[in-house]
Formats: sequence, structure tokens, C-alpha cells
Amino acid sequence: MGSTASARNGTWRNWGGTVASRPAREVAPASVEELSAAVQKAAEDGLTVKAVGSGHSFTSIAATDGVLIRPQLLTGIRKIDRDAMTVTVEAGTPLKRLNMALAREGLSLTNMGDIMEQTVSGATSTGTHGTGRESASIAAQIRGLELVTADGSVLTCSAKENPEVFAAARIGLGALGIVTAITFAVEPVFLLTAREEPMPLEKVLADFDELWAENEHFEFYWFPHTGNTNTKRNNRSAGPEKPVPLVAGWIEDEFLSNGVFQVAQWVGRAVPATVPAIARISSTALSARSYTDIPYKVFTSPRRVRFAEMEYAVPREALTETLRELRAMVDRSGLRISFPVEVRTAPADDITLSTASGRDSAYVAVHMFRGTPYQAYFTAAERIFTAHEGRPHWGKVHTRDAEYFSRAYPRFGEFTALRDRLDPDRRFQNDYLRRVLGS
Repeated sequence: MGSTASARNGTWRNWGGTVASRPAREVAPASVEELSAAVQKAAEDGLTVKAVGSGHSFTSIAATDGVLIRPQLLTGIRKIDRDAMTVTVEAGTPLKRLNMALAREGLSLTNMGDIMEQTVSGATSTGTHGTGRESASIAAQIRGLELVTADGSVLTCSAKENPEVFAAARIGLGALGIVTAITFAVEPVFLLTAREEPMPLEKVLADFDELWAENEHFEFYWFPHTGNTNTKRNNRSAGPEKPVPLVAGWIEDEFLSNGVFQVAQWVGRAVPATVPAIARISSTALSARSYTDIPYKVFTSPRRVRFAEMEYAVPREALTETLRELRAMVDRSGLRISFPVEVRTAPADDITLSTASGRDSAYVAVHMFRGTPYQAYFTAAERIFTAHEGRPHWGKVHTRDAEYFSRAYPRFGEFTALRDRLDPDRRFQNDYLRRVLGS
């Protein structure tokens, strides 16, 4: 079924192929009223309820053996308010469709992640983010939410209305209710100039504070087994537009980043000894380039090579030390890592369980090609991340539980108390939430 999660003979699977579940039944509501009725009916039948998005989470956050709510009919823009500069969109709308619709209206989100297959509610509920000096995650751009709670009632919240729900529900993990609509802050569409260039890892680490301070959006990819990185700086631009040329873009984005990369992954999986050599070649394959375009064409890129991923947010000042430890661990371990390590940043925000809640953060993401055993690498990386008080991305592989989170998040108790109030019977419970929030 393309890039979305697939259902075959009653089994739901996620995009990365890491999770499967067999729901008792599936519902695709066409309205908020139908969704409310489905939640009430589930309660009568004693079943739990989970809404899924596109299945882009690597954790079992959306898995259920109860009622599975599919979002494909709850899509589209409800309202654009040009005075308030907001757009209200149905929860099942894919980010790709939102971005394209906004661009046609001359509008844009301020910041976004690098994948746009996800639904808006799936992306925000798990804390999906890009990179930014001042601009934070997609959820931090939310100005209002509508959600169906456990008793089937519809609750709206914002900074003014039900503010305690708003504080938590922007990244609600599906634990507080089912989000049906989201109001985002938008701005007039603008241009970004992207500058991509290789740089030695040592230089990036030595100059990290400057690179971060001098760019609105800075990120880099480090290729394990090499001292090489590819850096990307995105900054607002007065223009003119200068998109990536079609042929060159196809070679760099499709052929090198997806095609050749896919083949390299297959070779590396079959013959792990070849990985360091492949890494040296891939880390030098991309040359420097610069282009200027509207935000979603610069921030996002296609991801056709399937993988498993772990990502942790560490305090921004702990980043260089974290990476040096990660590099030493890989060199020492005999592991063969064929996927680059991705590093991004976010400013502190005020969302209860946001990975950047209350602290300026740097994100370090480790990936393994789908079908390659990732446990040894992820376990060793996780040991380093947690030693720096890391907070794992809610939708990516991790082994943390409620006890860990109660220490990692100063406002953890605030979230669980709200959950007790909104979902006392645990209608939205599943194994993942039982682990990360407690029962």
C-alpha cells in the first residue's frame, strides 16, 4: 500500500515493519459525530480504542487489539483565518496535502520535519520535529485542538480554553483522547535557501555553537566509520527562487539518496565487512549544493529506504560530548553501521511531554536498514543517551518506562493526572502507553 501502513487479513502493520497488531474491528469515521459514536460503542463492548495515522512510528504507540480508528475520511482544511493567521485542518490530513494546500493559498508552516507522509495528528501527537534555532516542533505551532474524549464528548482547547488540556494534548501520545482537528499558526509563504556541504566531523563539533547560532535551521549527518559529515543550513531568503534542477535533483535525491543508497544497504546487510568502505564512498558522494525554494520543498525529502530508528533529545550543551562518546562506542564495538547519524536542534517549549519541554535540545538519531539486527547498536547508543538525561522520541525505538520518564520530565505527574481525569477507564490504553505512562 505504498508508503502507508498496511492491513492484510485483519493485521495492521507499521511503515518500518517493526509492529503488527490484530484489532477486533476497524472503523473509518467520516465525521466527528461518527467518531464519538465509535468510542461510545467500544465502551459498551468493553474494547479499547486507538487511532492510527500513516504508521510512521517505530514504536507500538498505535497498536491495538480493540477498535482501530482509521483517519482517511477525516481530511482536508476546515478553515483558514487570515486575520488570526491560522489554519484549522482535519486530523487525518497528511502533512504533504496540508503543505501543498497552504502553498496554493500563499501560506506556510514555520518549521517542519523532513518526512511529510504522516497525518497531522500522528506527527504532532508523537512530537515530530525538524531542526531550528528559534522555531520548534510541529506541535509547538498548534494554536487549538479538538479531541473526542473517553466518554465520547468533544473537547476543544487552546491557550485560553481548557489550557491545562492544551498544555499536554499537543503531544498527547493518543492517551488523552482522539484528536479530530488541529489549528496551526501559519505565516505568509517565504523562501528558504538551503546550503548543503560536506564538513569534517571534528570541525562541526568544534564549531557547533557558531553553526547553530548563525543559522535559522542547522542539521548534519555523520557517517559512522568515517570522520565525514554532510551539513545542511536553511535560512530565509529574499529570493529569487532557484529550485534544485530536475535531473540533478533526481540524481542526488532519488538515485543517490534512495536508489544507490538502497543497493548499498542491501550489500551492507549481506556482507557487513563492506560497510566501512561503503560509508567512506557514500559520505563523499554528495557534493556541496545550494538551492532556494518554498519551505516544504526545502525541509522535506522522500524517504524510500526503509529503516528502524532510535532518536533521543539531549540538552543542547551535551551534544558534542554525546557524539564523541557515540563515535568511540562505534569504533570500539565492531558494529557495522551503514546509515548516517542525524543531528538536529530545537528550542525549549512549554508542552508537558515534549522532548524539548523546558530545555534547549539537540536530537541525535541512529538508524539501521530494515531487516538488519539493530538491538546491539541501539542498546549501546541508548546507554550513552540516557547517561545525558536523554528523552526518546515517542514514535521511535526505545526501552524506557514510566519510572524513567517520571525523572526525565519534571511535569510528568501533571500529564498522568490529566489522563486520570480524561480517561479514568483507560479506553485509550495499549501496551505501549502502559509501559511509558504506567497503568
